[in-house]
Amino acid sequence: MRMKDKVAVVTGAASGIGKEIARTFVREGAKVIIADLNQAGADATALELGGPTIAVGVAMDVTNEAQVEAGMTKAIAAFGRIDVLVSNAGIQIVSPLEEFPFDKWKQLLAIHLDGAFLTTKAALRHMYSRPGGGSIIYMGSVHSKEASPLKAPYVTAKHGLIGLAKVVAKEGAKHGVRANVICPGFVRTPLVEKQIPEQAKELGISEADVIKSVMLKETVDGEFTTVADVAETALFFASFDSNALTGQSLIVSHGWFMQ
Repeated sequence: MRMKDKVAVVTGAASGIGKEIARTFVREGAKVIIADLNQAGADATALELGGPTIAVGVAMDVTNEAQVEAGMTKAIAAFGRIDVLVSNAGIQIVSPLEEFPFDKWKQLLAIHLDGAFLTTKAALRHMYSRPGGGSIIYMGSVHSKEASPLKAPYVTAKHGLIGLAKVVAKEGAKHGVRANVICPGFVRTPLVEKQIPEQAKELGISEADVIKSVMLKETVDGEFTTVADVAETALFFASFDSNALTGQSLIVSHGWFMQ
């Protein structure tokens, strides 16, 4: 088991990609903190994955420093350590830049960037305080490398996560802490399902054309990336045991973006 006796905190883990990452980590022997804005959803996922000896639900608004600190404290109380942080919580808002409301811009950047900063800051203190190091994993996107219309703050935030990971990789190396970014293509989660009619309306095309001609146009096979694809990548980063793999970003997109 590749994560036996490891403890992972996964944000946005009550559903979608975060839930699948938590499930994969448990399968490989880890204990997990299911951190999510939705306490009931976090508790339900934790129960589904094995209950309090294996998974614990924590209410966490990643933009709220007090909630982040309380969640990390709960992780330590439950399992005694933090070995892996997956900063996965995120939202998407689609709009032309000239019409984008400033409050929505700030909201999106706060969840993706402030959330990554606050959870990393809290996790690093625990990782640095004991031998063994750790792994910080950020949920980027192909939009960490590329841009699309209607997604200005999302593209900005996802690019920013690569810079943050590189800094954490340099600062954390002496403590054995690695930092990397997963860059998925379109994964058919509720976040993406919501975008399909929004983009159809903004672009004046059908929802089928959004999928075929916008979302999957540049893939090699016309397929969505799956939550399992992303979870296996997270497992790869989380279970890699040396600083040889740090400060990197790995694209998982059916060839949408190649590097």
